[in-house]
Amino acid sequence: MDAVLTLDQDDLNDKLIGIKKITGGALQDSLFVNGVAFKKTFAYAGFEQQPKSFKDPSIVCLNVELELKSEKDNAEVRVEQVSEYQAIVDAEWRIIYDKMEALHKTGAKVVLSKLPIGDLATQYFADRDIFCAGRVASEDMERVCQATGANLQSTCSDIKPQHLGTCERFDERQIGGERLNFFEGCPKAKTCTLVLRGGAEQFIAEVERSLHDAIMVVKRAIKNTTIVAGGGACEMEVSAYLHGFADKNVPHKQQSIIKSFAKALEVIPRQLCDNAGFDATDILNRLRVEHRKGNIWAGVDFDHEGIRDNLEAFVWEPALVKINAIQAAVEASCLILSVDETIKNQESQQPQAPTRGLPPGAAQRAMRGRGRGMPSRGR
Repeated sequence: MDAVLTLDQDDLNDKLIGIKKITGGALQDSLFVNGVAFKKTFAYAGFEQQPKSFKDPSIVCLNVELELKSEKDNAEVRVEQVSEYQAIVDAEWRIIYDKMEALHKTGAKVVLSKLPIGDLATQYFADRDIFCAGRVASEDMERVCQATGANLQSTCSDIKPQHLGTCERFDERQIGGERLNFFEGCPKAKTCTLVLRGGAEQFIAEVERSLHDAIMVVKRAIKNTTIVAGGGACEMEVSAYLHGFADKNVPHKQQSIIKSFAKALEVIPRQLCDNAGFDATDILNRLRVEHRKGNIWAGVDFDHEGIRDNLEAFVWEPALVKINAIQAAVEASCLILSVDETIKNQESQQPQAPTRGLPPGAAQRAMRGRGRGMPSRGR
């Protein structure tokens, strides 16, 4: 719920909810970060000399490569004197130093880039107490820009103060076997990060899938404010209503059709009981009694292996999800019932290549000598 509420309520872009998986620890060690967190990127030797914690830092986000690069393949530069070659080398160094000096003059304390930041730039920033990280993933960079208010820059020149982002606190922490960079207290935070912990990768992957389903349900509930109780309460109430409607108003053969439809709805609470290891027959009988009494929100109680009012227990589901599920099931059933004949293509059942019979006498030669030695041929 907190993760979805941090998003822009007009957009509710769930892609801005970052999920980082770190093996180790227990599920209870998972973190909710009201901001951005991403794993430490590849860095050079000078990275360890950089400060790892700031309060109210200025943040610049780049799509610029800060690294000395050699000429492209098959590049040709003709020089006549050694001084001309040295001028070319000096120009390469001067270009990257101009970029780094321009970033230093902006006053930014955190420099992030989608592209690599080389060892020269890493050491340059370390000497000036600036944190830098290169090769930041695109989705992480987008979330940083959303949270801090920074604008992604494709050049190091003409960077103005309004192009920089900020946050209350930036630091790097060790979680399990990974180091993560945290941006917390962001003034324009429209994103968040969930750090999942667990003993095995398969367990964390299953938690991620369950968490994604929960996020989608909360997102749908915010967009459509009509809700119903979960835990099979809605299906049992509709089933009870259809049974009563068929008994009172349908005296002909269609009564069996309506009752079959009503019984099919009970598969949801039955499957929930089977998944939880409960006695499905006992729970369903108790649910039928409660719904006959008028307790329309009675559903499966997974905490105490029984039944309860799931609306008061805050087990809610968006009504639109239930409507769509029933409509999809009805349409699928009608589609299957509308198929009245199946046509088979007999030619497609035959093998593609015709099988050839054995040559004359092959069977006799194959069986000759089975169970006894082959007769010796006369010389």
